[in-house]
Amino acid sequence: MPAPHPTPPPERAPIVRTEGDRRTLEFTPGDIQSEMRLSRPTALVLRYTRAMMCFVLLRPRPRHIVMVGLGGGSLVKFCHRYFPDTRITVLEQRLDVIALRDQFAVPPDDERLAVLHCDGAAWLAGAAPGSIDVVLVDGFDAEGLSPTLSSAAFYGDCRKALAPGGVLVANLFTYDPDYVTAVQRLRHAFGGALCWLSGIAGNNAILFAQRPAGPDGQPGRAMRLLRDTLRNRGLGAGWSNRLLVRLLLAWLAWRARQGGQRL
Repeated sequence: MPAPHPTPPPERAPIVRTEGDRRTLEFTPGDIQSEMRLSRPTALVLRYTRAMMCFVLLRPRPRHIVMVGLGGGSLVKFCHRYFPDTRITVLEQRLDVIALRDQFAVPPDDERLAVLHCDGAAWLAGAAPGSIDVVLVDGFDAEGLSPTLSSAAFYGDCRKALAPGGVLVANLFTYDPDYVTAVQRLRHAFGGALCWLSGIAGNNAILFAQRPAGPDGQPGRAMRLLRDTLRNRGLGAGWSNRLLVRLLLAWLAWRARQGGQRL
């Protein structure tokens, strides 16, 4: 008689804490998944969320952004405000996280925004080829990054769903035992079109993979600059790359004030 499959441990309920102007989302006490300033709900507080926005160096005017993982909605709120001509689809598998959207000032669904309760990997596997410009993968829970969101099959499905020149942004922990394997899978899935900015977000490695746009199958100019000329160092030191990110966010805010992506 075969042994019964072990019952998976129950998911830990999300914890919302509010202290002064600060509201956080945690799955494990003290382990902050998302943070919001009540006085500036669309601002990106955590360093890694700001770093993920560097996809605009490779894809400055996306028409459709897909986010895997809602969390406290930091990336959703920022993109909804500063990319006024972009459609945003958020894939979240936990209803108890979606239920917190009002507490974190996530805008209601409209003609540009849809928050879907679904398995992100399965949804992307069924997405129309070439229908997405940017995929932001930030799907962590109490146990870390789900293996299904760093598998070879998942990265292959993302590449297929991306339009030529489209970008996958993966947030990985450098101390994760599977980090090196995940980077190798990502590099293989995108034919080596992979780059990052050194020291940009501490223990969070923010990786940018791009589907080639040209008929020769070679990476675009910006990817070659970041990966080859700058050797994934960006401006050099971590502090200078973090300054680059702040300047980039300021530019996005200026662009939105001047008419957004219609410039």
